Amino acid sequence: MPTFTDQELDRLDAERQAWTLYAAAIAGLEGRQYEDAEDVAWQSLQLRLAEIRR
Repeated sequence: MPTFTDQELDRLDAERQAWTLYAAAIAGLEGRQYEDAEDVAWQSLQLRLAEIRR
């Protein structure tokens, strides 16, 4: 059975938090509001994930 180091667990938790922030940024939006917010949220998510994976 695979085991995870504390560093790996921290990375996984940070990734989960980044995805949670992304989902919260677009929750409940529709139409143009969703599209505008999703573009910004996606870019922020990608930057955060890149930072985490360094």
